[in-house]
Amino acid sequence: MTDAVLDASRDSIQKGSSSFAAAARLFHPRVREDAYLLYAWCRHCDDEIDGQVMGHGAVGLDPALAGAKLAELEDKTRRALAGETMDDSAFAAFQRVALRHGIAARYPLDLLEGFRMDVEGRTYRTLEDTLQYAYHVAGVVGVMMAQVMGVHDLPTLRRAADLGLALQLTNIARDVVEDAKGGRVYLPADWLGAAAQGPAAVADPANRAVVFAATARLLAAAEPYYASARWGLNALGFRSAWAIAAARGVYRQIGVTVLNNGPAGMDRRASTSSLTKLGQVMAGGLIAARAATLDGWRSEPVRPDLWTPL
Repeated sequence: MTDAVLDASRDSIQKGSSSFAAAARLFHPRVREDAYLLYAWCRHCDDEIDGQVMGHGAVGLDPALAGAKLAELEDKTRRALAGETMDDSAFAAFQRVALRHGIAARYPLDLLEGFRMDVEGRTYRTLEDTLQYAYHVAGVVGVMMAQVMGVHDLPTLRRAADLGLALQLTNIARDVVEDAKGGRVYLPADWLGAAAQGPAAVADPANRAVVFAATARLLAAAEPYYASARWGLNALGFRSAWAIAAARGVYRQIGVTVLNNGPAGMDRRASTSSLTKLGQVMAGGLIAARAATLDGWRSEPVRPDLWTPL
């Protein structure tokens, strides 16, 4: 029997993120379907605010229109959580996964708050400012995904948020110049020196050295979050741990590519090859196997004193 909502959600992740689509194949089928459903809603909301299609195209929605879109998204999200019948496939998908796993309203609304930061043109002066943004647009997605995988205890949800934070810091590092050309700067202004004057200064080739130094610093800041997230794998089933470990590896590799490309490479979007992705999938399997076996013989290290909203 055809499931139109699931089919649309599967199509969304395949077009919107090849990295996450590849990692999702490792999930148990039921978890994979729920991951598709959650992704479809996240992708839809992001596209609505940015005026894009599957994350592609120039960011160009008028702020006033974006504000109205955000209010509409919030209203639909609340209605979906209340159990109303949803005609929009993205919200029908969200409703299905949220009600199935008891996802509290605070988490999807936290994501929409991240989009509000973009709509309002929020500025980010310190690393903590950037981390707050990263939590709202990605860390909270990690929390919701953990719940999809059956995890609800706070210590593990913090580890899940840590992974989302690390992934978003890597995204920011990858897209610094592209975002600046679109009028957005997420690097902490305190790190940018003369380039802290605004998006045009960040995008100016004359400032590549200082902007790249700040980008490298941001990637270094992501590392303890990647390390913390590694210990959240112990709470997952093997296939879920494998999928998450693979996604973690692929994104860390994107950061390595950014660093290797240097200042001169900031005008092209760093990516990973299919062979590299395959290597990270294999490495993720080994990490998941260790999390399920050897790590059981020793105590989980205390989570580092990292910033977290949870």
